[in-house]
This record gives sequence, C-alpha cells and structure tokens, in this order.
Amino acid sequence: MSFWKKGQRNFDKINNSRINLIIAIIFLLVGYIIYKLFNLQVLNYELYYNLASNQHQIYNLLEPERGRIFIQNDDQSAANQLYPMATNKNFYLLFAVPKDIKEAELISQQLYLTFKSEKIEKEVDELLKSEERARLKAQIDALGNLDSENKKIKLAEIMANQQKLLADKQFLEMKKVRREAEINSRKAAIVEAFLKKLKKAGDVYEPLEQKVDETILKKFYLALSRPVENIKLEDLEIENNALYFINHGKKETLIIPGINFSEKSYRYYPEGNLGSNLIGFVGFVGNKQKGRYGLEGYFDQELSGRPGSIKIERDARGQAIIIKDREYFKAENGVDLILTINRSVQFMACKKLNEAVARHGADGGSVIVMEPKTGAILAMCSNPDYDANEYQAASDISVFTNPAIFSQYEPGSIFKVITMAMALDQEKITPQTSYEDTGSVTIAGKKIENSDHQANGEQTMTEALEKSLNTGAIFAMRKIGFDLFSDYVKKFGFGEKTGFESEGENRGDIKNLIKKPVSEIYAATASFGQGLAVTPLQMVSAISAIANNGVLMKPYLVKEMIKSDGAKIVTQPETIRRIISEKAAVLLGGMMAKVVENGHGKKAAVKGYYVGGKTGTAQVPKKDGRGYEADAHIGSFGGFAPVDDPRFVMLVRIDQPRDTEWAESSAAPLFGELAEYMLNYWQVPKEK
Repeated sequence: MSFWKKGQRNFDKINNSRINLIIAIIFLLVGYIIYKLFNLQVLNYELYYNLASNQHQIYNLLEPERGRIFIQNDDQSAANQLYPMATNKNFYLLFAVPKDIKEAELISQQLYLTFKSEKIEKEVDELLKSEERARLKAQIDALGNLDSENKKIKLAEIMANQQKLLADKQFLEMKKVRREAEINSRKAAIVEAFLKKLKKAGDVYEPLEQKVDETILKKFYLALSRPVENIKLEDLEIENNALYFINHGKKETLIIPGINFSEKSYRYYPEGNLGSNLIGFVGFVGNKQKGRYGLEGYFDQELSGRPGSIKIERDARGQAIIIKDREYFKAENGVDLILTINRSVQFMACKKLNEAVARHGADGGSVIVMEPKTGAILAMCSNPDYDANEYQAASDISVFTNPAIFSQYEPGSIFKVITMAMALDQEKITPQTSYEDTGSVTIAGKKIENSDHQANGEQTMTEALEKSLNTGAIFAMRKIGFDLFSDYVKKFGFGEKTGFESEGENRGDIKNLIKKPVSEIYAATASFGQGLAVTPLQMVSAISAIANNGVLMKPYLVKEMIKSDGAKIVTQPETIRRIISEKAAVLLGGMMAKVVENGHGKKAAVKGYYVGGKTGTAQVPKKDGRGYEADAHIGSFGGFAPVDDPRFVMLVRIDQPRDTEWAESSAAPLFGELAEYMLNYWQVPKEK
C-alpha cells in the first residue's frame, strides 16, 4: 500500500512538472508576442509604417514653377508691355545608348557640327581679338610716363601702324591660317571626346548635350537619318520624346540607333548677355539648383516657390485607388518680378557701353540710368558680361558680380559737385563766390595741385567746377569745416549700402572721414574725390538727389512682385532724407549746366537741351601699397537732363581706357550719345 502511494506521489510530481513547463512555454510565447507587438507598434512604428506605405501608397513631390523676371517694354507697337529677362522653357536632353550605336564616327562628327562648331569659331575669333588687344595694350603701356603731348603722338603712331597691319594681305593670310589651325585642333579634341562616350562597350546611358532647342534637335536628326526623300524640317513633330513625320498619310518615326532624347524644363534667358550681371542665373549648389548672383540669388526663395506633394493608395496589382482621404498639397509657384528696367534704354545702354569699351581698349565699364523723382532704375549695364544661358563657359567667375553695385573706386573730380552742394546748402558760397587760384594748396607739408598744374588766378565757384580745379573744391570744403564735410558725405549715402535688391552690393569706404575730428588732409583730398571709395550706384544716387531738388531717394529695381494667386506687391518710391535745400540744388544744377556748356563736359552736350554734369578722372590705388598705379585711370561722367526738370540721371564709368587719360574723351561722349537717345526716345520737348 505504501508502495502505491509512493508511486502516486511520483506520478503527480511528474504531471505537475509538465503542467508547469507548458505554462512556462505559454507565458514565454505570450511575452514574445507582446514584445513583437510593442516593437512593431511602438519602437519601430515609423520604419514598418513607411515600408507598408511604400507597398500600398504612391508619394510624389510636386515641383513648383520658378517665377519669371520681366522688364518694361513701353514700345506701343509691342503686343505685350512686359518682356521676359528670365523665364522657363522646355528644352531637350540628348543622350546616347552606346551599346546600340552603329556609326560612332559619323555621329561624333555631326555632334560637333551641330552643337559645337559655331561656338568654337566664336571662341577662336575672340581669342585672336584678345591677343590683338593685349599686343596693343603692351605697346601703349610701354609708353610709360611720357608727357601728355608726346604720348598723344606715340598713340597716334601705334594706331596708324595697327590700321596698316589690318590692311596687310600677308598678315591677314597668316591670321586666317592661325584661325583654321586653332579651330581644327579644338575640333579634333571635341570629336574624340564624343567618340569615347559613344564607344563605351555595354554602356546604356551617356549624356551628350543639355538644353537643346527643338529646331536644333530636328536639324541634328535630319542630318543623320535616312528618311524618305524631300522631308523638311517643318514636317517633323515631337511627341512622347520621339520624332515623327507623315509619309503618304502614315505616321513614321525618325530614328538614329543609339541616340535618344527627353524633354526637360530649364531656366532660360531670352536676351543672353543683356543685363546678365544684374539678373544672375540659376546654377547647381551641390545637387540642388539655386539662384546665383544678381536678382536670381537675392530673390531665390521667392522665385523658387514652395513644393507640393501627392499621396494616394494602390491595390495589390499596383493600380492607383482614388479614395476620399487621399493627401494632396498643391505646389505654390514662385513669384514673378516686374522690374523698373526699360527694355529700349537697357538695350541701347549696353550696346553703346560695349562699343565704347572696345573703342577705348578699356578693361570694362558701367552705365546706370535712374529716375530722380522715384529712385527707379531704368537701365543698369556692365562690361564685361556673360551669357546667362551658358554661365559655365565664363572664363572668370568675377564676371558674375555686378560692377555697378560691387566695384568701389575713387570717384575723382565728379565728387566736386557733392562738395559744392554742401557749401551751397550752408550758404557759405554762391556760384559767383571767388577765390585766388595759385595752382596748389599745401596741407600738413603736402602739396596738392590742380590736374592741369596751372595757376588760374581769380576764379568763381562756377569756373572752378568748369575747369575742375582741386583748389576750388578745397576752398569750398574749408568754408563749411572738416567735420561738417564728413557729416554731409554720410548724409549723401556714401559709406553705407543703399539696400538695392541684388546680391553683392558694396558699401564703399569713407574710413578716413569717420573718426572725429576729421584730419584736414583727408577732408581736402576727399573734396575732389580722392582718399575715399564709392560704388557707381552710390554716386548716381547722390547726383540724383541734386536733380531731385535736394531729396535722396532709395534706388529700387523691382516695381511689382506678383504671387502665384495673382496678388500683387507694389513697390512704393521711398524717400530717404532731404540732404540739401531746393535753392542749393537749383543753383548747383545751373553750375553743372555750365560745366557741359563751357567746361570739360562739352562732349556730353545734347543739341537743343540744357544738360548738367561733371567729369571725373580717377587714379587707381595700388593693391599692394600706398600711392597709385602708373597710367591707370577710371573715367566717369555723372549728370542729368533736362536741367530744369530732369527726366533721368545717369552715371557712365569707363575702366582704364588705353587711348585717353581723361574722362572728357571717354565717359563724357558716351553720356552724350545715350542722353540724346533717351531725350528723343521719350520725346522730351527741346529747350533751345
């Protein structure tokens, strides 16, 4: 009996162990399931949600359209009163599938002929021209410090020899041979580069040309394909990234084995070089496209717009299911900018500036035309420039900056009108106030002479301005005092940014006039435009204040911003401050008219109108020390017309002209040409 009980106890013990084991296994399984659920639903919720979404949802980013940039087109015959300077246009990306290419050599040759030959010829022609300019520059620079009269004679000889050379048949033949050799050399390198791409064994994708125009694409296909006879360019149509033509009522495809294309929207600049320093371009920053320089850079966020998105469900077969809770966020296109720039004035300003730079063998130049009553910029051009559609081809990235707002320089004698404005405002002088010009002034042991090194005797303030006498500017400055002179310089806006809507504006440099008390030598040199640096925009704004009866306006470029929903943000002209009295401004305007009538500004005159202005011939400071570069000058002319009721204010700057030292022979004539064009263009009634 005891044996049975003992066996029963052993059985119960084993049975309990099995039950406990089963309970433990169940507990572990439940714990594992709870852990997995916690892991799926809490710890890794985002991961598995996204994985499921990828299987069941379609998500696309909707790219907005970049805003456009327009200028004014006030030609009444034009259908549209706005003209695009920056817009978006569909072009084509031409690419190869090398494994399918049949005639690599032939295609490489045609790629060069269609896409590169014209560009290469232009580059070679420009190379030869630049070599010619460099040779002339070296001959002129070799004249050194010859006196003015001898320098003129030598310059005339150099230019006469140049004309003889250009008429010499042997020289022209040598130039032609050199041109052909350079073109052939570059052609061989380009064709070889195309061949390497087309002959990559097994390769399935090689980009060949981007931003291809539709007409050019059709010409390329026609040149290489073998379609039916008499097919013409206008017979071709593009549809779904393929070229078609109608043959006896039947639609046929034009094919080049191994060559394909796809459509893509690109930023497009219809005027190419015109105003490129002002507009900027859209380029890559990393792998993302962004606005660079000019307006494209300054307003990049506004022009870019805001991307949208769309998310919809799909079934097991991958088909889209349109359901009510589908998420859709519409892309917000970028704003359009409407500029104050006048297309006709801009075109003429750029054209005449480029001609003047070439004529004088100069390094470059700028032109700014401004409306004095509002501060609106009507034209802004600089040389050198670049083609914004081909910005990658620019040999020097310095051309991307806008010299009209970036390049600071010593203004020279043009600054004398600013000094006269101060003294007239303080009523310390009148146009008839006289002083004795001895030809020089000595300050702190330093002798300051007139540019003509002449003593002119008794002179009025008007005559001092006409003859551009340094001693006259110093006389006027002394009348108001050094510290007050410094305060006026700042009131005119020098030494600070104007707030112009563009990347890269410089503030100039007036550090010699900031610390009080101001040293007399610094005030004296500044009175005639040395020892301080300004930008062309600052200078034209200051002169504009004189033309606007003494009131300084903020220069602006954007007339309107139009949002994607049609809402407009209109720029209102902004008054900065009154600088001088209306009386002082009127008196100074008359003095400036005398400069054009009797003084160094005669070549800026326009028949039938009273034009006011002032020349400025500035030396170029050394980059690596004190003093100025030998034979390096910047010629400028600033003024307005008509004097009594100015329609425009303009500043012209020519950087280092090689054939003349003085602004009256470089900047003043260009001012006169443009002033005459604008007065006639706007049909301003003649005054005399």
